[in-house]
Amino acid sequence: QVQLVESGGGLVQPGGSLRVSCAASGFTFRTYAMSWYRQAPGKERESVATISTRYNKDYADSVKGRFTISRDNDANTVYLQMNSLKPEDTAVYYCTTMIGLDRYWGQGTQVTVSS
Repeated sequence: QVQLVESGGGLVQPGGSLRVSCAASGFTFRTYAMSWYRQAPGKERESVATISTRYNKDYADSVKGRFTISRDNDANTVYLQMNSLKPEDTAVYYCTTMIGLDRYWGQGTQVTVSS
């Protein structure tokens, strides 16, 4: 079955960097676009970044120039490198993909930006 397992979250100071990872299994990873979403307390889940099967990348305006999404098809893993982190980046970060009509989510990893 499809599994998405995020890791790498934690506490970081404003201006710092963090990389979160998502290990995928149960499907042909290289043939599907992968995305990162996030959900802050009291807010709706929002799209952060997407990488296509051809490595085209799309970002939310709020993270452009600070975050970088990448994928390693040999390792079945998608990454989100987050630089110049701000307190408003604090959220649970989720890995997700759409297969047919079904969207699959990981369990999420908490990222907290605070001094």
